[in-house]
Amino acid sequence: SHYASADDPALKDRDWIGQQWETARLLVRRAGKGSGALLVLDEIQKIPGWSEVVKRLWDEDTMADTPLRVVVLGSSPLLVQQGLSESLAGRFEVLPVHHWFYAEMRDAFGWSVEQYVFFGGYPGAAQLVSDPERWRHYVLDSLVETSVSRDVLLMTRVDKPALLRRLFELGCVHSGQVLSYQKMVGQLQDAGNTTTLAHYLQLLRGAGLVMGIEKYMGQELRRRATSPKLLVMNTALMTARSGMSLDEARFDPEFWGRLVETAVGAHLANAAVGANSGLFYWSGRNCEVDFVLSRAKKLVAIEVKSGRVRTGLPGIEAFSREHAVHRKLLVGQGGIPPEQFFDTPVADWFE
Repeated sequence: SHYASADDPALKDRDWIGQQWETARLLVRRAGKGSGALLVLDEIQKIPGWSEVVKRLWDEDTMADTPLRVVVLGSSPLLVQQGLSESLAGRFEVLPVHHWFYAEMRDAFGWSVEQYVFFGGYPGAAQLVSDPERWRHYVLDSLVETSVSRDVLLMTRVDKPALLRRLFELGCVHSGQVLSYQKMVGQLQDAGNTTTLAHYLQLLRGAGLVMGIEKYMGQELRRRATSPKLLVMNTALMTARSGMSLDEARFDPEFWGRLVETAVGAHLANAAVGANSGLFYWSGRNCEVDFVLSRAKKLVAIEVKSGRVRTGLPGIEAFSREHAVHRKLLVGQGGIPPEQFFDTPVADWFE
């Protein structure tokens, strides 16, 4: 195998891809007949026009029947996806990398479910949890700031970067809450129009930070006109900004309740990446369903009972009267323990 990263300090251009490819081809020739080699190109989005070069070289190897396998990695999903769509049609398979799940953090670091709910799924930050202040600064400075500055602002056109940052902060503060774009405009200075906010929310989602969950309406066109439910994709984004310790958070019923609900939503959102599943919420007539999972024609309605004060009544039964529901799940008090829910593959709920 041969690994090369475009993140090295030296200037990289498209010729660099060809040089690394030739190194891997040499490995194929040395391996002999019937063997092959693996080429891994990391941070590929930093090479302008990378997809055209990869296409040409891949097609050359295909014609020559060269047994070279290629893995292309990138920390900016937005630009990697754009390059794939432009010129590599029919030549790739997407392998998404999401935030770590509870089982991974538990097995790697021995975490309890309470630690996972509070500290989230950032493995690089796990060694710092015994020093809350260092952990908080690491998350905000080393993870969040680099994701916003490098993966979003430097790689994508953003006309109002200050607005995007404030929208991210708003998503962290109101995670787990439904907030209309008009209300967002009211809370953000120089907010522009709702179309801009919707676009910036998509950019934040592409960076794995904050997403807006749409209301389930059964019809795609109507769905897009609804108010989004804001959700951070890693609970560390909420807790690092709060300044609270784990013990302080656990003794704050309202905050801990929103944190548990967010952890459930983030678990579902990350599991849905690349899994051909949809994640929604539902509300109607003062009733609400926290999360609705969809796959093919099956729906799973999920209520999270975490102890926080709710603005609406549990709505699974009302939702079931309007839509055919495959499963109805209660997570938390009186239902499935969060630890067991996090430990169950999401695909199992559709069986």
